[in-house]
Amino acid sequence: MTKNAGVTTHKIKWCDLRCENADFAKTDALDGSCRTFLSLWCNKLEKHVTKNSPCEVLFGKRRPTTGF
Repeated sequence: MTKNAGVTTHKIKWCDLRCENADFAKTDALDGSCRTFLSLWCNKLEKHVTKNSPCEVLFGKRRPTTGF
């Protein structure tokens, strides 16, 4: 399971604006599509995180699984 971003269950909490810790991306840190579509500000981690990915607070930082 080390290649699965720490996710061990199908009951995944996703990083989206429904999360109590999520906020819109900081406008002074990003531009273009990153600010509107690709990232969110996590108030708990105090950093930008990837939108619609498994919650980094619960599952850790997302890791690539392609093996390239």
